[in-house]
Amino acid sequence: MLTRTWQVILLIATTLALLLAAELRSPDVAPAGPPPARLPLRVAAASDLRFALEEVAARLREAQPPLDVHVTYGSSGTFFAQLVNGAPFDLFISADTGYPKQLAARGLTLQGSEFTYAVGRLAVWVPVASPLDVEKEGVQLLADPRVRHVAIANPATAPYGRAAEAAMRKAGIYDEVTPKIVLGENVAQALQFVQSGSADAGIVALSLAIAPTVKDSGRYSTIPIDMYPRMEQGGVILRSTVDADAARAVRAFLIGDEGRSILKRYGFFLPGA
Repeated sequence: MLTRTWQVILLIATTLALLLAAELRSPDVAPAGPPPARLPLRVAAASDLRFALEEVAARLREAQPPLDVHVTYGSSGTFFAQLVNGAPFDLFISADTGYPKQLAARGLTLQGSEFTYAVGRLAVWVPVASPLDVEKEGVQLLADPRVRHVAIANPATAPYGRAAEAAMRKAGIYDEVTPKIVLGENVAQALQFVQSGSADAGIVALSLAIAPTVKDSGRYSTIPIDMYPRMEQGGVILRSTVDADAARAVRAFLIGDEGRSILKRYGFFLPGA
């Protein structure tokens, strides 16, 4: 009859044998489960894209459900400063091509990821109830004595602000209008100033003036494109991206046929036009 000590030894040996057999039967790789969820793609985008890019993101969600695109809007110059200091974005879509090129020159982007997606356009915008005849007078309207405040984007950080200044200089009204100017942090805020009554008129992105949620609340006149430097708009994938494939997918859609069609409906000219 086995002693108590040998019974314990036999029990331990049996347990170890069972564990070893189970290990030998187990596959080397754990059973595949559902793929890990993709992290949200963080996009820093110029504010003139607010409505157009929302439509782009919606189409992407339909076409490629795994893509989870989170967009933050602001002025391109502000984003540039943030990105230089390590702001956590995957894709930068600027209102010019200069800021993306500067980021590439600093080694902060994926090599060869720069792209041009559109040519921006300016419009003079007034509220729908305004007595000012913006359709007839265009940019010259800003010199009207009834216009006390003119909203534009800050030229120090926003390409649309620099273009607005150039257009007023070309029209010969810059010195007269300068005392009236109120600066928005970006071109979307310039539009908000006019919508809220803080300004009587503004120079804004055409893409905002004709957006479905804006067009019925105001009237506008497009500023001839030869009155300001051509506004080539571009973007770039950041070197710090957590999902380069997702960033490339968004870029490919934006410069593809469907993306170009959306941009065109929002008043952008297309590259090469």
